[in-house]
Amino acid sequence: MKIARNSPKKARIEIIPMIDTMFFLLVFFMIATLSMTAQSGLPVNLPQASGMKADTQQVFTITLTKENRLFYEQDPVASPADAALRLTQQNKGRPVSVVINADRSVEHGRVIELMAVIRQAGITKIAVAVTPSK
Repeated sequence: MKIARNSPKKARIEIIPMIDTMFFLLVFFMIATLSMTAQSGLPVNLPQASGMKADTQQVFTITLTKENRLFYEQDPVASPADAALRLTQQNKGRPVSVVINADRSVEHGRVIELMAVIRQAGITKIAVAVTPSK
């Protein structure tokens, strides 16, 4: 006597839970990566301006603090002429952009003096950093 066997069911791979898991991992890593980025700079109180992009690309940064201290990137420099000298040493014939981070309480004349020295060094792309208004 022969016993009837049920035909074995084919194995199925459920793909929808796998897709959900992959999207969850993608979102997790995107958010984790965004929280790891840090802007390296000195803390200054920037003025606000509307119509400006929040993510200005910086090539070289010169910072004027409220104590009237001058920094090239994060290194202290003695005068605007020293900062311009460092910029021309970094230039090497390529176009250079400079972003000036000046504290709100810094005198306007100090910023203009710094811009004039940078222009005399042959650099014409100068921007003043601001925070976007809310």
